[in-house]
Order: sequence, then C-alpha cells, then structure tokens
Amino acid sequence: MRPKIICHMVSSIDGRLLVDRWTPPPSGVDSNIIHKTYDWVAARFGADGWIVGRKSMEGYAKGTARKLDVIPGGLRSTHVADRQGRDLAVAVDPHGRLHYGRDDAGGDHIVAILGEKVSDEYLAELRDDGVSYLFAGQDGHDLHRAMETLAESFGVETLLLEGGGTINGAFLKAALIDEISVVMYPGIDGLAGVPSIFEYSGEDGEKPAAGQSLRHLTTETLEGGMVWLHYRVEPSPSS
Repeated sequence: MRPKIICHMVSSIDGRLLVDRWTPPPSGVDSNIIHKTYDWVAARFGADGWIVGRKSMEGYAKGTARKLDVIPGGLRSTHVADRQGRDLAVAVDPHGRLHYGRDDAGGDHIVAILGEKVSDEYLAELRDDGVSYLFAGQDGHDLHRAMETLAESFGVETLLLEGGGTINGAFLKAALIDEISVVMYPGIDGLAGVPSIFEYSGEDGEKPAAGQSLRHLTTETLEGGMVWLHYRVEPSPSS
C-alpha cells in the first residue's frame, strides 16, 4: 500500500509557478491572497504532510556539511526520528545534497528520500540533525518504493505533492498521482521557459501522462477571483 497523492499547486493563468513574476492583484485585493488561499485549500485535504523536490526544499536547509564519527552498520535502513506528532515535510534528494541543521521545515518534521549511494557520513549527519530518512533504490528514483515506505514506516495516508515541476513530472510519469488540485491565480507570467506545473524531461515523443485521464470533481471561485480546480486521476478508457 502507498499513500494517496494529491498534487496541490498554485499557478498563474498561463500555468507558471514563480509567484514573484506574476502580475499583482488588482486594487482592493489583499496582496497576501495567493499564499493565504493556497494554504486554506491545502488544509481541506487533511493530509499527513507534503513532499517536494530538492530545489524546493533548499530554502529550509540552512545547515552545513560536517564530519561526524560514524559507527559501522545500522545506518542503511529506514530511520524514523522523533516526529513528535508533527506533519511530515518530505524531500526527494537522491544524492544527499541538502544539509538541514534542523529537523523541521516550517514546523513539519523532515524526511529525506535518498539513493542508496549516499555516504555513511551524510546519514550520520541527518541522524545528528534529527532528520528521518528512507531509501528509494540505488539511484533514489524508485518513487513507488519510497511511497510504500512512507505508508508502512511513517503511517502516511495522504500526502500533498507540492512541486516543483520536475518532481511533479516524475510522479506523473510513475502514475503515482491520485488527484490534482490547482489554485489558479488571475495573473500572468508570459515568459517562455519559466517552470510550469509539470516539467518531465523525457525523450522526443514521450508522453508522461499516457494512460491517465482527469475526472472533474469540483470547481470553486474563491476570494479575489482565484479559482480552485480539483480533479481525480484515473486510467484512460483505452489503457
């Protein structure tokens, strides 16, 4: 079994993700409406935590690499640190590049998803920081295995996939997304090449969403002209 995965994102009307590039709200609309509305919708799902890629987690990783005494053995299995009843902040970081210096991101307990090739020294550092970790195969890309471990070892039932576009694309390709929730902000970016909701890097002609269809669940118009779109992902009729 694995958790239910809801890809929950906020975007401009042209599907772009960099909030600081969007046109501002019109006169009379709260300037903080984007984050406030996004968080309000997220809370409605009652998830056990959220998951992002390495780049999205960088803002929370304020530690530095350091050398610790390593006791041989015992580091190479799933490590569940002291969660203290907190929601989870899960980071997909196959090569172990993030140095946290803490065990939380915005108050939520950090869990690192790693490749098995990371060093014992790095694992000792995570333990010293109070960070939990698990493995997703040799290269850290076995997302199915990682999600099963989150369910089995951490009791996760529902997880919000919150980007960026590259990790969203990886989950899409792996057919691991159960629902898509997009809070659409009435603003525009307009520049080509700016990250969008799904950014899968594949071969020419590859279709990462092949075999999947979206069934509409609900549409709500929210404060300030924002619109919430909610879909269930299901197998395509032809698949």
